[in-house]
Amino acid sequence: MTITAPTTNGRVIALAHYSARALLEGVLTRHGVTFEQSVTLRAVTVAGGSIERDALVTDVIGSLKSDASVVHGVIDELAAAKLLEQDPAQASRLRLTDAGRELYETTTAETAEISARLYAGIPAEDLAVAGRVLTLLTERANAELAGA
Repeated sequence: MTITAPTTNGRVIALAHYSARALLEGVLTRHGVTFEQSVTLRAVTVAGGSIERDALVTDVIGSLKSDASVVHGVIDELAAAKLLEQDPAQASRLRLTDAGRELYETTTAETAEISARLYAGIPAEDLAVAGRVLTLLTERANAELAGA
């Protein structure tokens, strides 16, 4: 497959992001979860299924670039939906419920199928270059945000 593409810039990156996110949000909507809730569930899952509330808030703020109050609200929504709960062994920690774990696994599996279709046929070398460039752009943008 030969692709003639413009130079990578913010618009090109944004178009790819929003197109893929629209597909993700379609999956999430079918399961009654928002993008922000999904990002929060992912952070808890990556942490092993249990995480300090403050660490979770920090992680999600870093991912979504949102305010702490917004993240606390998302956590409260997930708790009200019985997808997250206070860890009985340590009150400062939150953990996935069985329903939260199942929801995360289901939406992840469905989005993995979409991702496989989107990335199909793209050479590994191209994906590696794109990964390096996007990581560098993220680092630079985060540094700018930290200096603001």
